[in-house]
Amino acid sequence: MSKFYLEFEKPVQELDNKIIELELSNDPNQSDINSIQKLKEKRFGLIEKNYSGLSRWQRVQLARHPNRPYSLDYINFFSPEFIELHGDRYFMDDPAVVSGLGKLGDKKVAFIGQQKGRNTKENLHRNFGMMRPEGYRKALRIMKLAEKFNLPVITFMDTIGAYPGIGAEERGQGEAIARNLLEMSGLRVPIVSVVIGEGASGGALGIGVCDRMLMLENTWYSVISPEGCASILYRDAKKADDAAEALKPTPKDLMEIGICDRIISEPNGGAHRDFVAAANELKSALLDELEQLSKIVPEDFLENRIQKYDKLGYFQENA
Repeated sequence: MSKFYLEFEKPVQELDNKIIELELSNDPNQSDINSIQKLKEKRFGLIEKNYSGLSRWQRVQLARHPNRPYSLDYINFFSPEFIELHGDRYFMDDPAVVSGLGKLGDKKVAFIGQQKGRNTKENLHRNFGMMRPEGYRKALRIMKLAEKFNLPVITFMDTIGAYPGIGAEERGQGEAIARNLLEMSGLRVPIVSVVIGEGASGGALGIGVCDRMLMLENTWYSVISPEGCASILYRDAKKADDAAEALKPTPKDLMEIGICDRIISEPNGGAHRDFVAAANELKSALLDELEQLSKIVPEDFLENRIQKYDKLGYFQENA
């Protein structure tokens, strides 16, 4: 069960507490067991009702849920034998991104994922999932390694953006992201990118150029966060809910305009409520996408990506 509850999840918290109290009883009788079953049924119905009509801002909040699965959770679940590779061979390692080689089912793949922390110490180590230039260069090194050995690339996006610090700018943050966009466009192996939480700005796009763009149901992807947008448009970050409605950053919105290729459904109440079910659903979708992409010859990947991204932005002149 979730240990943290968002404001709109508070009614569910009350039921969870009652269930836990009964389950921890030293000697539960048949009456207690029946009560637990009834409470669980009531909780399921309440979650289904509350989560069926979420606003865009509420979905953004769910994407940030501190109990939500992160990249390493999925990678270790998919591939217990995962081998993490460190460093960019230029400057240092960037813990904000995890990369390496592993398996998805019986397929050998390269995994690259932005990684946040579970507590203050971990977040400081992971820099809150904000990649530095060396992180993008490390990711590119792994992509090139995957290309050399003909391995598909799977990337997990979950960041509030690239790190904007002075050191990052001095070491070429913009160039590192731009280089990744260029190199990923022509990579001669399949690339599947998944938004598992937050997909903000070039920080996400730096590992997000792909053949297939997938999004978990309760995630968001946009050029800027709702708070940042509200600060600019409304001069008030507290109007983030209004900004979220204007940005339309949810999977359903992005599916309609062709940015998202597939939405991965989450368990009742979100991925943080049943990680195994969420991971298995994602695994099945990834295997399906890789099977379809395996039919494409390497020479066609560049042209296919050009066509894919050309459709996203166009203009028409009026007489």
